[in-house]
Amino acid sequence: MKTSPKKKENHINSPDFQNSLVLFNDSVNTFEYIIESLVELCHHDPYQATQCAILAHYKGKCEIKRGDKEYLLNLQKSFISRGINVCIE
Repeated sequence: MKTSPKKKENHINSPDFQNSLVLFNDSVNTFEYIIESLVELCHHDPYQATQCAILAHYKGKCEIKRGDKEYLLNLQKSFISRGINVCIE
């Protein structure tokens, strides 16, 4: 008997992923430092990290990660310890 593959659930619409970590522009940190931090902490590829840094610079903020609140709180602490301004929305 052949079974059909299970459908992946859309986790983005689940309540656990309704929180976002948002990066804010600042005049203190360099683009390179922000990009390096996004790659290390959020596991962004360098291109994605660069785009987030540019968006935050020109728009004032950029959503960098979605997830459950506990996960995002830990990420937030890591960014803050690096002197990078983020918040959970």
